[in-house]
Amino acid sequence: MNILSIQSEVVFGHVGNSAARFALNRLGHTVWAVPSVLLSAHAGYPNVQGRISEVGEMAALIDGLAANGWLDTCDGVLSGYLGAADQAALVGETVSRIKRANPRALYCLDPVFGDDGRAYAKAGVAEAMARVLLPLADIVTPNAFELSSLTSIAVRGVDDALEGARRLGRPCVLATSVPDAGRIGVLLYEKGEAWFAATEYFADAPHGAGDLLAALFAGHVLAGVAGPQALARAVAAVFAVIAQSVTENSPELALVAAQGALAGDDWQSTVALRKIG
Repeated sequence: MNILSIQSEVVFGHVGNSAARFALNRLGHTVWAVPSVLLSAHAGYPNVQGRISEVGEMAALIDGLAANGWLDTCDGVLSGYLGAADQAALVGETVSRIKRANPRALYCLDPVFGDDGRAYAKAGVAEAMARVLLPLADIVTPNAFELSSLTSIAVRGVDDALEGARRLGRPCVLATSVPDAGRIGVLLYEKGEAWFAATEYFADAPHGAGDLLAALFAGHVLAGVAGPQALARAVAAVFAVIAQSVTENSPELALVAAQGALAGDDWQSTVALRKIG
C-alpha cells in the first residue's frame, strides 16, 4: 500500500514520521513523508533547532506527487502533529483530493496536541483538527487527554474511554493511554463493538509511542487485518519497543533493536485483549 504521512520529522530519534515511516516500511508499505515541522530532535530535549514547515512548501511537495500521477495511487493518509493551525486545511484538502481519486482510501487522524493533562501544540491546532480533520477521519487515535478534550468527558478508565469513543462518532476510534487498574491500555471502538488491549505500564516510556501505535494500527488495517487483531498486534509491538527502550535505558524508542516485533503476531504473552461493552 502507498501511504501519505503528514507529521513531524526529526533528525535525531523516533517520533512522528521518523517513527511511522520505519514501522510502516517494516509492514511492507511504501510511505511518502511530508514534514509538518523539521527539527533536530523532539521538543523534550534542552536544545532543539529547526522550524515549522510553511503551508506553501508542504503544498508544493504534495503537488509534486500529484504531477507525477502518484497521489492518485495513494491508499491511505496518516496525519499527526501539526506545527500550525493553517496546516489542517491543507491536510483536509489533501485527504479529500485523494478520496476523490480513490474512494477506498483510508484517512487516519492522530490528533497530536497534548498529553499528561496539558496541551503542547501551537495555539489553534487542536481546534483546527477538531473542526476540519475529525469529520474526515475513518480512523482517529486520540490519547486519553486528547479524547477528553475532544469530547468533554474526563477519561479516567475504560468506561470513560468507551463513552468518549462513542461520542466522537467516527467509524473507528482507537483511544490510547487509557488507565486500567495499574496497567495501561488501548480501546478500539468500531461498528458498535469495543475491544480493550492492556499491557504493563512503564512510567518513563520514550516519546513517540503514540505515533508508532497509530502508524502500526493503520498499517495493519490497510493490509486487511481485522480491527481487534490489528489492535492486539499494534499494542504488542509498541510494548516490545518500549520494553527494549527501558532495558537499554534509552531516551528514544528502540525501533531498530526491536524491529522484529513490529511485523510480528506474537501478542498473547504481553497483551490482555478483551471485548467490552
